[in-house]
Amino acid sequence: MFLPILFTISLLFSSSHASVLDFCVADPSLPDGSAGFSCKNPAKVTVDDFVYHALGIPGNTSNLTKAAVTTAFAPQFPGINGLGISIARLDLAVDGVGPIHTHPGGSEILFVVEGTISAGFISSSANTVYFKTLYKGDVMVFPQGLLHFGFNSGKTPAQAIICYNSPSPEVQFLDFALFANNLPSEIVEKVTFLDDAQVKKLKAVLGGTG
Repeated sequence: MFLPILFTISLLFSSSHASVLDFCVADPSLPDGSAGFSCKNPAKVTVDDFVYHALGIPGNTSNLTKAAVTTAFAPQFPGINGLGISIARLDLAVDGVGPIHTHPGGSEILFVVEGTISAGFISSSANTVYFKTLYKGDVMVFPQGLLHFGFNSGKTPAQAIICYNSPSPEVQFLDFALFANNLPSEIVEKVTFLDDAQVKKLKAVLGGTG
C-alpha cells in the first residue's frame, strides 16, 4: 500500500517541478522526452534561443503547389519547446495551393497578411465543409486533426502567418499519403475508387511507385 502512494506522490512532485520551470529550450542533441525535446542546460541558454528571423524571408514557391511554408517549430525555434505554441509563414504564388492535409498534433489559426486566400475544413462527423474566402487581416481557425486546405484565389501573391497550439503540430498531406508511396496501384484503386490510369498519373506526378 505504501509503495503505490509513494509512487503517486513522486509523480505529482515531478509534474509540479516541471511546471515551475521558466522554460525548456529544446536540445536536439539529447534524447526526446515525453513532452518533446529534452531541455537545454539553462547555463547554456542565450537570448538567441528565443528569437527567430526566418519568417521575414519569402519562401520559394517555384514548385508543384506554388506554395511554401517556413516553419518555426521546436527544431527550428528551440525557445518554444514545451510552451504549447508554434508559428509558420505561408507564401502562395498566384494559383498556389495548400493541398488537403491535417495536423494530428494541434489546431491552427491562419492570419492573412497579404492577398486573398480561400480556405476551408471538413468536419469528421458529417463531412460538412466550412469554406470561406479570406482577405487581408482576416483570421480563420482549423480544429485539430480535421482535413483542411487553402489556395490563392486572387491575382497577386498571398502571404499568411499560421499559429498552432503545439510546438510540433506535424502534417500529413492526403494526396501525398495516397500517391507518393509504394502501395501497389491496384490497392490504391480499390480503396479510392479511382481507375488505373488516374492512380498511375497521380503516382507519377507525386513521386510514388508500385
